[in-house]
Amino acid sequence: MSDGETLPPTLNEVMRRKVLGLVGLGARGRLVVIGVEQTKIAAQKGSLQLVLVAQDVSRHSLEKVVPVLRARKVEMVEWPSAAELGGAVGRDTTATIGIVDQALARGIRGAMAGATPAGDATRVSR
Repeated sequence: MSDGETLPPTLNEVMRRKVLGLVGLGARGRLVVIGVEQTKIAAQKGSLQLVLVAQDVSRHSLEKVVPVLRARKVEMVEWPSAAELGGAVGRDTTATIGIVDQALARGIRGAMAGATPAGDATRVSR
């Protein structure tokens, strides 16, 4: 991936759990969109802050959403497993999770960098 896309650093188990925990909280707070179609719609509206994209999904699924994300210059982070992403939001699998809340996206970026989020990084902004 290129052009605004990033690979997560080698995430240790603590970092992975922290990111997935934040994603789960975001899902319960309706601060994320789940799945390729919902992610594509949110990208077209310009409401995405960050997108987690599972590496192990079909090329067909990625072809539906990645061009829109690139065109809108949405930051994409590759995640190793669709099952892991899905588990964080109460599903068996999901190809993408789009983060629509700026503070949640900041908290996820901080967790991936291994930083402890400062101040309001995990507080919900509405």
